[in-house]
Amino acid sequence: MPKRYVIDLSDASRAKLESWVKNPPKAHLRKKAWAILLVAEGQPVYAVAVDYRVRAHRTTVSEWVQRYQSEGIAGLKTKAGQGRKPAFSPSRGDRSQS
Repeated sequence: MPKRYVIDLSDASRAKLESWVKNPPKAHLRKKAWAILLVAEGQPVYAVAVDYRVRAHRTTVSEWVQRYQSEGIAGLKTKAGQGRKPAFSPSRGDRSQS
């Protein structure tokens, strides 16, 4: 049986997440905030993952919940160094000199 997460939101955290659902600072934070709110209401991760407002793999939603539980709201934001790295940077001098 899948693990059911229990999230106890403070009033301030709930208000912050609800504001992100309505007007997020970055678009990806809307999905994460909505997922955390649904899990806090008692929905299982697999049900939240297929919700039309989240649409993410259940493992991804589970990782969001775990990061929220360990780091709070700051854990939902993308950290520096994550994401695709540039293939070419003129400052590295990868150009051949002709």
